[in-house]
Amino acid sequence: MQEHNTDMNEGASVEQPVPAEGPAGPHDDVAPPRTSGESDAVLGRRAQLLATEHWGLLAARSTAQSEVLSRITIFLTLVSAGLVTIGLLGQASDFGGWFGGASLAILAFLAVIGFMTQVRVMNVSEEDMMYVVAMNRIRGAYVDLDPEVADVFLASPHDDEPGMKRTYSFLRPRRLSILLGSSVMLLIVVNACVVGMLVGSAVIAGGGAFAGAIALGIVAGLVLAAGFMTFGGVGYRWAWSHHAPRRSTPEGNGRSLR
Repeated sequence: MQEHNTDMNEGASVEQPVPAEGPAGPHDDVAPPRTSGESDAVLGRRAQLLATEHWGLLAARSTAQSEVLSRITIFLTLVSAGLVTIGLLGQASDFGGWFGGASLAILAFLAVIGFMTQVRVMNVSEEDMMYVVAMNRIRGAYVDLDPEVADVFLASPHDDEPGMKRTYSFLRPRRLSILLGSSVMLLIVVNACVVGMLVGSAVIAGGGAFAGAIALGIVAGLVLAAGFMTFGGVGYRWAWSHHAPRRSTPEGNGRSLR
């Protein structure tokens, strides 16, 4: 009897054969089939790499925005201080003698600093668009990993021009107000005024008429503004004509936000 019990206990410790897999019942906890054929570890590592790159792009974008806002602040402070200095010099010199040369030097300095700041701001605007497109591409990779998250994203997972516009403005199309209220347009107006004052002051310092100085100053400011806007538009179109998107916006998907 004891030998019989010993045999039974030893038989219980032997690994039982696994039954053959059959069709899953309605209550069986069976994972859905993976169409990509990749393991969870591979997909998890890929998601981690994508998230790391995403955060890196966010940090670079934030740094560029902070730097350009500092540049704009410095330039506007210089313009304010320069105009106050010109006013004080005019009172000290009774707007005669050396006042003309001093005011021209200050305005020329402000025009040079303004040109450099304008170029930097336009470059950062292009860089910001670049970061948005790169993050759209990463967002598209998230959708590839889990298609269910596509309906959660307000920002676009498409790295083309309509996708970029969608990410910049979730709820309404980007209109002319976006351009008019931009930092680029603010600097264009300030630089146009500075250059206009420089040209007008040069005309008056050279013995020209006051009306002619105003007319030439206005023309110079308008030419500068048109030149910067043309430069920005040409650069924008060139960038998109040379960009090959990985995931294009489906026809009609981003039509309301174009």
